[in-house]
Amino acid sequence: MATHEFELLPAPPAHDLWIQHAAGKILFEDVRNYALAKIGRVSDREQALAAKAIDDAIYGLMMVADGVSGSLQGPAGTVEVRLVVRYRPRSGKIEQMDLSDGDGMCMGFHGWRKGDFGEEEIARPREKKPAPPKRSSPRKR
Repeated sequence: MATHEFELLPAPPAHDLWIQHAAGKILFEDVRNYALAKIGRVSDREQALAAKAIDDAIYGLMMVADGVSGSLQGPAGTVEVRLVVRYRPRSGKIEQMDLSDGDGMCMGFHGWRKGDFGEEEIARPREKKPAPPKRSSPRKR
């Protein structure tokens, strides 16, 4: 499911880890699951290879998020990629976190692959609105 099909639930009072798990959920729903759905009709072996390649690419992104990789350095200076997650509650202040300051996106990755996004629920699927009743067409005589 894409994240637009979920409804964000209220954050727990201590929510730094919750925010990191929410970032993982977004990446898994909107990047990993999107890519897996695009594989198409292939053999089981090809499906497994494509899924591994997708997971390896996501894990590489987690290494950049953690600050393990993702920088170019030289005598002229440094350019680095930083991933920031922002939490905007309906009321209260906006909070943001550089994921390299967190508990570890690489560590989270292994649980997220199994569907484990932490102890505190992040989101639930939105309720689908029932389709409007079909109007019966006038009978032809």
